[in-house]
Amino acid sequence: MATHPEGLGEKGLARTDLVKLLHRYVLAELLKVFTILVSALTVLLTFVGALQQIRESGLGPVQVLQILPWVVPSLLPFTIPATFLLTVCVVYGRMAGDQEVTAAKAAGINVFSILWPSFLLGAVLSVFSFLMTDQVIPLSVRQIQKTVTSVMEDIFLERLKAQGQLTGWAHGLEITVMGVENKRLLRPSVRYAPEGREALIVQAREGTVEFNLEAEQVILHLEQVHADIPGRGVVWLEHEDYPFPLPSKMRRTKVRHMSLNTIRKELTEVRQRRVRLQERQAAEAAIVLATGEFDTFFSPHFRKYDTDLEVTEARDARFRTEIHSRFALATSCLFFVLLGSPFSILQARRQFLTNFLLVFLPILLCYYPILLLMMNLSKTGTVNPAYAMWTSNLLLLVMAWFVLRRVFRH
Repeated sequence: MATHPEGLGEKGLARTDLVKLLHRYVLAELLKVFTILVSALTVLLTFVGALQQIRESGLGPVQVLQILPWVVPSLLPFTIPATFLLTVCVVYGRMAGDQEVTAAKAAGINVFSILWPSFLLGAVLSVFSFLMTDQVIPLSVRQIQKTVTSVMEDIFLERLKAQGQLTGWAHGLEITVMGVENKRLLRPSVRYAPEGREALIVQAREGTVEFNLEAEQVILHLEQVHADIPGRGVVWLEHEDYPFPLPSKMRRTKVRHMSLNTIRKELTEVRQRRVRLQERQAAEAAIVLATGEFDTFFSPHFRKYDTDLEVTEARDARFRTEIHSRFALATSCLFFVLLGSPFSILQARRQFLTNFLLVFLPILLCYYPILLLMMNLSKTGTVNPAYAMWTSNLLLLVMAWFVLRRVFRH
């Protein structure tokens, strides 16, 4: 039989064009459905997040509108994986149900060519989720905290203006004023008596208040101060600043709200502190052994080294867990798709919602419990987070491999 290279070339070119057209078609369908679903879910969860901020911080309508644009980025890394999983169930379930996958295979197009756009988009969304978690969310949290701080300052001043005194704001802190004018405290009197310490009593002609989230302090800037300071007695000062701890609900930014650069800096400081504590403990132990005063080993001072070392080790494990969990959670979008896309093709005759529930159920019952278990074990230092945080993704990869084999075979 004679061959016709030109005809074969045209046939190959036509198939290539068909594959490219199929890629564009599938990608367009995925983007269209995903945009609709993620927009609807994000809007719903945004208002839920705003209501939570209202309950926790007492925000007003104006402040809620200010933080709404910053609540959205905080939700996207959590909504994207499940939403995109539902997207591939909708798109590939419909394509398989309408025999479009069968027609493509009859035209000589490999199933991987049909699945490839979802894998590509899953990888892109994984990178996007990581960038949101690492860069955008810390910025969003800072902006929300600034708004909350402004509200707290207003509440602080309003309560002083209305009642003339404030107690219970920070543990052991009592503030009394003669009045409040334009955010200035008139004749403030401050008594600060934390548990186990003598009371600091301060009176001043006037002052202002500043909330410093970075230092976790409420700072009173006082002028013409008359202070009774433990250990120093009564002193007169022209100007003095007095920092006090923030309320517990406004304390230090959580580790999950830090960027990786910040976490690595904190991790370096924690490890340096641990080395210094170990060196100091070893030096004091050598002195005790040399002098023969062995009872010192059981003194509160010496036991404090063990306590401080346990605290630094716990912080070290928590920081390392956050670093590895951030990468693992961001890539979960890709692993969800590796399982969801071929599974939806296999379940062609089912409704897309049924497909979603069938594939999401093992994720809900296995993936997240294992992830949380490994996260807790990593934070306590029981396992190494470098591999423990990837256990759930590895499980999904194994499941996806078996499903993909069935799709490629049949």
